[in-house]
Amino acid sequence: MASAAGNVLKIFLLLLLIAVLIVGGAIWFDYLGVIDAKEQLSPVTSLLGLKSPEVLEEVSQPIVLDRERMNMQIEALNLLRDELAKREAAVDLAEAEILQKQTELDEKEKALVEKEKSINDALNRYNNKQTNLEQNARYLEGMPPEDAVSIMMNMENLDVVDVLRTAERLAQEEGRNSLVSYWISLMTPEKGAAIQKLMADEPTVN
Repeated sequence: MASAAGNVLKIFLLLLLIAVLIVGGAIWFDYLGVIDAKEQLSPVTSLLGLKSPEVLEEVSQPIVLDRERMNMQIEALNLLRDELAKREAAVDLAEAEILQKQTELDEKEKALVEKEKSINDALNRYNNKQTNLEQNARYLEGMPPEDAVSIMMNMENLDVVDVLRTAERLAQEEGRNSLVSYWISLMTPEKGAAIQKLMADEPTVN
């Protein structure tokens, strides 16, 4: 009888040991995350004073990647905006320099146009005066010397000198004798001396 009771006790202890090993193993595997036995083992873990590790909320990997990608895109856009701002400032500066140079060129062109106009006007005046002097010289050569001298006596000395010089030039170009010396000899001594003195100076035609 005592032997049967001993066998029952051994069996009970073995079953108890097996149960402890099963529960302990389940608790340990659950703790390691190999299996999920929280609900089934909650009475036992509570009785033993054990707490299951808190499971951190998993963050969705695609959301993290999208957020990082968005941050990179925002950073790239900021860099692009800064670069565009720099280029816009450079373009504005270049436009200002171009406008300044264009203004300077316009002013220079205007000055050149005015200078050319002034030169053309002076040249036209010179050509007109030369034409008039040639016409007057030929007109005086075509009349009697006394009449020509009479006209020159009423002219300004500088105008007379211009006509006489033109007459001399035309005579040389056409290979004929000049009447200038003869005209001066017919003038009054004072007029003739003044004319000769002026003719010895630089030409007055301008």
